[in-house]
Amino acid sequence: MIITIICITILAYAIAGKDINKQLEKLKGVDWKAKSSDVFGKIGVYAKKAGRVATKPLLQLYYVLTMGETTTLEKALIVGAILYTVMPFSLIPFKAHRILGLLDEGLAVLYVVKKVQSKITPEINAKVDETLNAWFGTEETAQTTEPAE
Repeated sequence: MIITIICITILAYAIAGKDINKQLEKLKGVDWKAKSSDVFGKIGVYAKKAGRVATKPLLQLYYVLTMGETTTLEKALIVGAILYTVMPFSLIPFKAHRILGLLDEGLAVLYVVKKVQSKITPEINAKVDETLNAWFGTEETAQTTEPAE
């Protein structure tokens, strides 16, 4: 849980343009492989509620997280954005503020996607599509299947 809080703090500081070096120091020695496994499980639970479209950028970030050349800062931003999005609480609660309650998570994900855009390769997008198809069925199946009456 401490790692999650640090990552979300780093994300908030980065978005606000604040110094993140002290927080980054706290992440030395983190087992990112174990953390990424935890993150993947949380994305799977979130996907059932949010759907294919909302899950896609989270999976793109997840697969960038698992790449060897991803920096500690990028990993922290990715973990922060994903976990902030999938966690049941929010700094701006949806129930109280409707559209604003959705925007903060979306903006966090968008900020990090922009930061790691160059690492979202065709190979990563193929993995994302494969995972989405496993969870939701293929896009062709989803588009051609008529609803049951």
